[in-house]
Formats: sequence, C-alpha cells, structure tokens
Amino acid sequence: MQNSNFITITCDRKQVSLDIRTILYIQMHENFAEIHTSGGKSYKTLITLEKLEKMLGEGFFKPHRSRLVSVLAVHDITDKVNLNNGERIGYVARRKKELIAELNEKREKLIGSLDSETPAVPDDALHRHYRCFDELPIAFTDIEMVLDDSKNAVDWIFRYANPALAKLEKVPLNELIGHSFRSVFPNMDSKWLKSYERSALYGETLELIDHSPEIDTYLKIICFPTQPGHCGCLLFDIAEMQFAEDSGDSHNAKLRYFAKMLEKLV
Repeated sequence: MQNSNFITITCDRKQVSLDIRTILYIQMHENFAEIHTSGGKSYKTLITLEKLEKMLGEGFFKPHRSRLVSVLAVHDITDKVNLNNGERIGYVARRKKELIAELNEKREKLIGSLDSETPAVPDDALHRHYRCFDELPIAFTDIEMVLDDSKNAVDWIFRYANPALAKLEKVPLNELIGHSFRSVFPNMDSKWLKSYERSALYGETLELIDHSPEIDTYLKIICFPTQPGHCGCLLFDIAEMQFAEDSGDSHNAKLRYFAKMLEKLV
C-alpha cells in the first residue's frame, strides 16, 4: 500500500496504484481478483480475497464468499445489492437482514468520520460565500443531503441557490432556499439521489445527463463536494447549450466526450 487511500496491485505485469474510493466491487475467480472501479474500468490481479480484505479495510462488506462490495458504492439492498452506478450484485438471500445491518453500521461509521473532519458552514456564511454566484448566468445550488436512520439519502435541501436556478426550476428563490426538493416537487424522481449522495457523502465529482420530469427538461448537471453532507450542482438546459466553432483538436475532444457518454448509456 502507498497510503491509506491507495492499494498497489500487479495487472498485466505492471504495478497499478488504485484509489480505494474508486473501487466499486471485486469479483473473485479462484485466486484471481477482478477489481471493478468507477468509470467502467476493471483490473485483474493474482491475489486472494483474504489479502484484499486486509488491504482495503473496513469500507467493504462481503455479500457472497467470492465478492467484496464497497460501502461507498451501495445505494440500497433489495433483491440485489444495488450500486449507485446502476449495477446490481447478487448476494446470499438468507443473509439479507445481516447484510443490511452490516452495511448500515459501516455506512454510519464512515459518514460519521467524514462529518467530523470539517465543521459545517452556517447558512448565513454560506450565502456570503456564494454571493458572487448571484449574478452567474448558469444555474447553481449548494444542497444538503437528508438521510434516514440507515444513512440512506432520501431527499435534499437547497441551502443556497442563485436566480438562474430559480429560472430553470420555474420556482421563486424564496420557495427553494431552505426547502427540501420533495416539498417543492412532490413528483420527485429519486434517480438524482444516487449521484448527489456519492458526491456529498463520498467526495466524487460527477456529470449527469438525464431528463428531469419535475420540470420536463433535459439537463446536464455537474455535481461536486463542497462541505460535509453537501454538494454543489451546476445545471445546464441541454436545449440551450451551444458549442463554439470547432478546431481539429476540439472536434476530436468532442467525439471522445460523446463516445464516453454513449458507452455509459449502452
């Protein structure tokens, strides 16, 4: 291990350093481990599950004797272990209650340790901090996740929002700031929660492109961590996005970008 956040493995005869926080799950094939990370990448290495468990620490649990799953990657457990990226992992059905209890305990400890690292910024200070965003022509908000007793994200509260967001959401600012999303939009689509949860609680920066049924608009959203339990979101109405004139390099970059988007959709 290089430090507490990284492990070093041998893959294709090369030393590879992996950020533990990017590991979603591990599937064992006898003594070979297939390590799946965010972004759709996977790495195969010759190692035992027992050794991996020691290297990875307490942030993983074992739903099956041949699988390790990151607590950070799990949205919930139903008939499958449902990951934040949409993948579904099988588990031993008779252990469902045990696994849910283990997941909740580890998640609570993990979130507790993250929350204790930095004190939360009071709302007044947060508004002063984002004052320059008031004139930003791009919709922006800082949201605080609402968690249930099992530390699952169930809603979020708008702690700061700029006029551009109010225009996009078609809701006055005073009906957004300090209010939960579900109270403003009772027809809330929970698909956004998985990504905001990953960003606010586990420090990931993510890009989402999807349809918002609440305002019947296709959005591109970039979300990123701001303070414990919060994430910032930049929102773009896809119909209003315009691209500058292409140079050769920018054209190639754009093709790579959309190819990546297509790969995720497939």
